[in-house]
Amino acid sequence: MQRMNIINKLVTSGVVSVVRAESPEKALKIVEAVVAGGIKSIELTYSVPKANDVIADLVAQYIGTDVIIGAGTVLDATSARLALVAGAQFVVSPSFNKEVAKICNLYQIPYIPGVLTPREAGEALQYGSEIIKLFPGDITGAAMIKDLKGPFPYINVMPSGGVSADNVETWFKAGAVAVSAGGGVTGPAYKEDYASVTLNAKKFMDAFHRVEFKE
Repeated sequence: MQRMNIINKLVTSGVVSVVRAESPEKALKIVEAVVAGGIKSIELTYSVPKANDVIADLVAQYIGTDVIIGAGTVLDATSARLALVAGAQFVVSPSFNKEVAKICNLYQIPYIPGVLTPREAGEALQYGSEIIKLFPGDITGAAMIKDLKGPFPYINVMPSGGVSADNVETWFKAGAVAVSAGGGVTGPAYKEDYASVTLNAKKFMDAFHRVEFKE
């Protein structure tokens, strides 16, 4: 039940914000700015120093809210285990890893691996991934979703890479269940411009809601 609840929250929120930062303090500021703009799903990458501590802090900060905190750039089972202990509610990888899939299945936490080919997609589905990350999305393009749904009609796809507020509608019309965005949302944080991060988040959510409620 927990796993499906998290998946439903991911899909309902529509946009996953990928947060990278050179310090834990900055990561927390970025997340606050993103959430202020309306994005409810946060992927805190393992490139952030002391990522486990940041994840734990964020989970505690947003407990009881609609905001969910996931771990990103998870490359191995050890990192996945540490993320889950810290409270991560979903795990994202740039590529598929069997051992990460197994530990996420053990703890009933959604595992969203990056895939680029039908073979990788099939393997991820066999190991229980309810959502796969189409990565890099700017290489494949939105048409790749339709191509994958031919042999895998029940696959749920979240593109990552090349997603912008301007093409959110294109991705969802192609069949995406959610979209993932990094610098397109958080880019201004590199210049400490958190107000613009919030504005970018709002633009993404506005674009998502236009699609969501279109007849």
